[in-house]
Amino acid sequence: MNKAIIGKKLGMTQVFTADGAVIPVTVVEAGPCAVVQKKTVERDGYNAVQLGFRDVKESKLNKPELGHLKKAGVSAKDVLKEFKFDNIDSFEIGSEIKCDIFADGDVIDVTGTSKGHGFSGVIKRWNSHRLKETHGVGPVHREVGSLGANSDPSRVFPGKHMPGQYGGEQVTVLNLTVVKVDTARNVLLIKGAVPGARNGIVYIREAVKK
Repeated sequence: MNKAIIGKKLGMTQVFTADGAVIPVTVVEAGPCAVVQKKTVERDGYNAVQLGFRDVKESKLNKPELGHLKKAGVSAKDVLKEFKFDNIDSFEIGSEIKCDIFADGDVIDVTGTSKGHGFSGVIKRWNSHRLKETHGVGPVHREVGSLGANSDPSRVFPGKHMPGQYGGEQVTVLNLTVVKVDTARNVLLIKGAVPGARNGIVYIREAVKK
């Protein structure tokens, strides 16, 4: 991997191509990210670069976090994330990475935290069908229904679609396209939707399964 950055999802809009086609895009504020730490095979067992994103008050961080950032000569950052770049020698501690590392037409993967829906039923969570709304069925028509035979196997198999916590988990969408890189506003316009709510943190990397 040669390209990666931390960003903030700002929302969705649309752009028009030269032939008049409409492309739905997600606007992501990508960086600037500071290089906080470089990890090497000799010292840490693997190669990686730690990036910091979004300035925050020093009072929001504890002393170990502040010391870690001050050692790199970086101001207080809210988000830290490691990326396993192929060539870590091209990064200098304290330097900045901006959205211009990407170009129009790049294929990327975007990771974020999906919207949380709390405890949800099977219709909302798994797109299950309703029960029949006729006499003798109910009184609940949105419940799971039959869970399996009672005498054999006398249990519910693991993985059965059940009510439960829906959303609020890490989701990665593969092979999205960068429609436009706006270096003046430091934003990326990414074709389609990316995970998470507005103002959520997202991690953008070069696609691994092009």
